[in-house]
Amino acid sequence: MESLDAHEWVKRYTSLKKRKTELENEMNQLRSQIIEYCEQRHLTEFETGHFRVKLIYQERKEYDDQKLYEALPDPDVWRYISKADPGKISSLLKLNVLSEDQLSNTFKLKRISLLQVDKQ
Repeated sequence: MESLDAHEWVKRYTSLKKRKTELENEMNQLRSQIIEYCEQRHLTEFETGHFRVKLIYQERKEYDDQKLYEALPDPDVWRYISKADPGKISSLLKLNVLSEDQLSNTFKLKRISLLQVDKQ
């Protein structure tokens, strides 16, 4: 009897997991359409019905592993990082283990769009 319950749980779980993937895909498409709508009209925010939409831009650093390795003063620091992890690099900058000057040519800035939708 218990195995039937387990079978139903697993069946329901996989069904929900599939729906989750489908919903995430649809949300990504809608997100892209809303961002495109804003960018075509040079909007950073607008209201529609009971919703307020904000488009927020951020710049993120994408580090080049090789350039970063070459810029580090000590190979032991690379062992700590092991790959270009922006969070770890930020921590090392805050601790003054690394300086902005050392890292100046090790990354590219990537502009990303964050979408915020609030119900009013």
